[in-house]
Amino acid sequence: MPVTGATISATPDKAGALAQFAHDVRAGLGQPGPKWIPCKYFYDAVGSALFEAITLLPEYGLTRADERILNRYPGEIADAVETPLVVAELGSGSAKKTRPILQALARRQPTTYHPIEISPAALALTHRELSHLDGVNVRGFEAEYVDGLARTAAKRLAGQRLLVLFLGSSIGNFNRHEDSEFLARIRAFLRPGDAVLLGTDLVKPASQTILAYDDPAGVTAAFNLNLLARINRELGADFDLRRFAHQVRYDERERRIEMHLRSTVEQRVRIEQAGIEVHFRAGETIWTESSHKYALEDIEQMAAATGFRAERQWVDEEWPFAESLLVAS
Repeated sequence: MPVTGATISATPDKAGALAQFAHDVRAGLGQPGPKWIPCKYFYDAVGSALFEAITLLPEYGLTRADERILNRYPGEIADAVETPLVVAELGSGSAKKTRPILQALARRQPTTYHPIEISPAALALTHRELSHLDGVNVRGFEAEYVDGLARTAAKRLAGQRLLVLFLGSSIGNFNRHEDSEFLARIRAFLRPGDAVLLGTDLVKPASQTILAYDDPAGVTAAFNLNLLARINRELGADFDLRRFAHQVRYDERERRIEMHLRSTVEQRVRIEQAGIEVHFRAGETIWTESSHKYALEDIEQMAAATGFRAERQWVDEEWPFAESLLVAS
């Protein structure tokens, strides 16, 4: 019988999430040294909508490359994993690009899909995108990656394989070595024969890379500045967004894009819920995101170091981007 439907089964602790947000902002802005805020806080309802707009920009080819691979090879991907199968996606977003894989899997057998997101707006998009997909039962978790994966692993039945989708280029948001550490944490929930489909943005000319994060229309700038607006809304801060500017840098040695928010004047900002007042020098920045770029051999080496083997790789021809199937050994 076909399986359809979608539920968001998590019941997150809103007060706890807000307290964690305040803690992380205090840790990033209230201590001596460079200022930073974790990039996961980009994705409130406004930030999620802005990111969806970014994926449509002509300068941001990453998402389209990801989608081309997933649309071109869903059958090959489905054939390369063992069944019966449970699918978990870390950071599903709208899950629009996940549809072809789920359809290919559901043609073989009914499939349970667990999107894992900290953004309720993103989970709502997933619900709208996939709730009527034949043969797919959607059960979303509003949770951090590891917590959601732990819940998924605990729910699977004996004999079921687990396929973890980590698409886009989210692995690149980790610092060097932290990406391998995170992949090792995923491996800890897997059994031999389980798999990860890992998306990675590949190295390309610096000018092309920078333009993808500093578009002329200013959509990425609005996405970046919305982080301060969110702190104002949720933590009672008094950031004046007109006194900050979006800034993008590319570190050639680290092969890393950096997004910053630069204070254009000397100023002080009060963040009530975090219990701090932050002094900014003119020109001082808040580091909001890193996006590392990879070579294909980097992915193979990272897999081997964390208990996987790189079984298959699919590479887009128009925009250097790869999907790699890593099988737990």
